[in-house]
Amino acid sequence: MRVPGIATSIAFLSLSCMALSVAQAQAPAGAPAPAVVVAPAKIMDLRESVDLTGRLVAIQKVDIRARVSGFLEKRNFTEGQKVTAGTVLYEVEDGSYQAAVQEIDGQIQAAEAQRDLAVIEFNRSNRLLASNTVPQSQVDIANAQVKKTEADLVRLSGSREQAALNLSYTKITAPFDGVVGLSTVDVGALVGPEAGALTTLTRLDPIYAEFSVATALYMTYREQVRAGQISAGANVRIVLPNGTEYPEKGTIDFVSSNVSQGTDTVTVRAEFANSDGLLLDGTLVRVELEQSNEQDVLVVPQQAVQRDQQGAFVMLVGADSKVELRRIDIARSSRGQSVVASGLKEGDRVITDGIGKVRPGMVVDAAPAPAAGG
Repeated sequence: MRVPGIATSIAFLSLSCMALSVAQAQAPAGAPAPAVVVAPAKIMDLRESVDLTGRLVAIQKVDIRARVSGFLEKRNFTEGQKVTAGTVLYEVEDGSYQAAVQEIDGQIQAAEAQRDLAVIEFNRSNRLLASNTVPQSQVDIANAQVKKTEADLVRLSGSREQAALNLSYTKITAPFDGVVGLSTVDVGALVGPEAGALTTLTRLDPIYAEFSVATALYMTYREQVRAGQISAGANVRIVLPNGTEYPEKGTIDFVSSNVSQGTDTVTVRAEFANSDGLLLDGTLVRVELEQSNEQDVLVVPQQAVQRDQQGAFVMLVGADSKVELRRIDIARSSRGQSVVASGLKEGDRVITDGIGKVRPGMVVDAAPAPAAGG
């Protein structure tokens, strides 16, 4: 028996590999073509964006305190109630403060009488001085007495204003529109400046979202703005803890002038309308920053992009329904889409579903991907 030579064995092996490749690239005779789903490369407005973590912060929040001492007579709100500026929240007993005002009013009346008497005495002394009946010293004394009574009136007027102010403090009012928190005191309690906060008042409309941006990212953004590559504005959106996107867009109104040393970030703040009170103080949210100017780019669905050691590629279906492996360059990915820098043109059909069962050169049965939301 003749043993085949090495060259003959190699030739046989090569032919076997070629036959196997052809068998892999083509479906068996009579078998249906593999079904795949394709989507066209398309031009769309896909602006650069970044996701960050932020926290909602009330635009105003204060502790409500008593400014004068006394027993609490009334509480005029329900905890959690929305109130307007000027609403009387608490009433402190005011009897002693009213009495103080009345007492000073009486002192003022007496001082006015003393002043009138001093003026009369001064005028009489002036007339007598003209006839050399009294000395100049007596006129000077009368004049000084007038000035003293006028000074007493000024002092009493100041005391009266202070007493009236203390009386007004017995009605504790809301300094701005907001939501009242829990009350720490009940009617009958002794309150005063040393008693601490009686409740809190929080203004939720509008509300702030504060978040930190990496310094490197912020510097890149500033450079792109200076170069005219992007606009200075940005759209700001927030996603709530339950995954719902808040319908109102925010407006950036503050960027910190210094960098946090611990995290190497810059603090940024955006303001959001919150008329229905859905956004609550202290809530942790996801913040989405997006360029305000349009960016029309060529994109394909992110699931169509595959990668190997040579880089990114897609499986393309041509007009003849044959599969082609196409190398592409991806600039970035956002919201389920990959931005194609090179390698494709608008209208090219890429496989999004069924990639694992096809090979370059195969004929496939391509169906269009369903429209978004369909």
